[in-house]
Amino acid sequence: MSPTTPARVPLSILDLAVVGEGATGQDAIRASLDLAVRADALGYRRFWFAEHHLAPGVASASPAVLAALTAERTARIRVGSGAVLLSTTSPLVAAEQFGAVAALHPGRVDLGLGRAFAPPASGATSTAPGAATGAEVAATAAAPAASAAPHRAPQPARDVDGLHVPAAPPLDRGDSALRERFLAQARVVGASRTPGVFREELEVVLGLLAGTFHDADGRHHVSPPVQGAGLDVWVLASSGGESARVAGELGLPLAANYHVSPATVLETVEQYRAAFRPGVLDAPYVVVSADVLAAETDERAAALADGFADWVLSIRGGGGAATYRRPGTGTRWEDRPEDERALLLDRVSTRFVGSAATVVARLEALQRVTGADELLLTTEVHDPDDRVRSFELVAQAWAAPAARATHAADREPVSAAV
Repeated sequence: MSPTTPARVPLSILDLAVVGEGATGQDAIRASLDLAVRADALGYRRFWFAEHHLAPGVASASPAVLAALTAERTARIRVGSGAVLLSTTSPLVAAEQFGAVAALHPGRVDLGLGRAFAPPASGATSTAPGAATGAEVAATAAAPAASAAPHRAPQPARDVDGLHVPAAPPLDRGDSALRERFLAQARVVGASRTPGVFREELEVVLGLLAGTFHDADGRHHVSPPVQGAGLDVWVLASSGGESARVAGELGLPLAANYHVSPATVLETVEQYRAAFRPGVLDAPYVVVSADVLAAETDERAAALADGFADWVLSIRGGGGAATYRRPGTGTRWEDRPEDERALLLDRVSTRFVGSAATVVARLEALQRVTGADELLLTTEVHDPDDRVRSFELVAQAWAAPAARATHAADREPVSAAV
């Protein structure tokens, strides 16, 4: 490692409990918990579960339950959500669920919260650059969270010091079929609550933790599972919009979403740091996500990666993530129509696929360009054993340099509300 290369930061995992073709949701959940146990032994910092509903290929529907099960099976690794979406769960209920987990596992629990999208407006013609459509979020877009992006001129694809930052995909919010699928799923999920102002919803959680929460009429409310709970609150964001700004204003740690919205990751981090004021944390703390798949060779990894584009297409088509196809059965990239490739290119071009050395080199670029304090890895593949092997190879290669100077414990964000 050269003197100008920053010390490698901690690695964490975001898991979706992906359902492989021929497997069941129960298989996927068991495999996910097995992976968490292995990740604990490998030294990963935290293990988060995303929230997804009605997606045939994703079983992580209940982050709080999965986090509790994981905490019972592990000894050290932090557990949490990436993220609880505030369209389906109120801030109070989310805090009570994770506070209950923290009662038995204090200091090991992260409550990650993400804003929810309303369904695409009827007649809308396009989405803001880099922002996922409502249909994509409702159809389990594999995003840690959603946050609205301000309107700005689309940025062309570019490479920044070794990191590829693609152009935003051409997502059409005016598609009536997508809107209807979004609404149909929302009805089944029961996403009927109307989220409040995002900052105010975060302040509910922080106030309950501190025991200082008062409602709009001045009444003091106490939640015993939440008050004094040994958990940290996180904000997850996909753009340089409200979520990133509010996280900075409240002094909370941020998880920025490169793996699903790579076109906007730099502005997300920039907006957070610009808005940051000491609060829960004294200084900004940024985790940046990445989609990775490592194998013994570049060729082996490329073969295992087959099926990823079809999986992403199923999400962006509005039907929810399909079961992940077996290697060798996916549609070849060169056989796809041009408009389909345009829709998928940002995800495909920013997935880190290859040998451990190849993947680590790209992770180093992501850390260097974003200034990440931690990297959050996710891996989608048909066979759970290949997923475990990928995380093993990356962990071993990441820890290899003797010049690694920064210890994980020195960078751990600590909640002032505890």
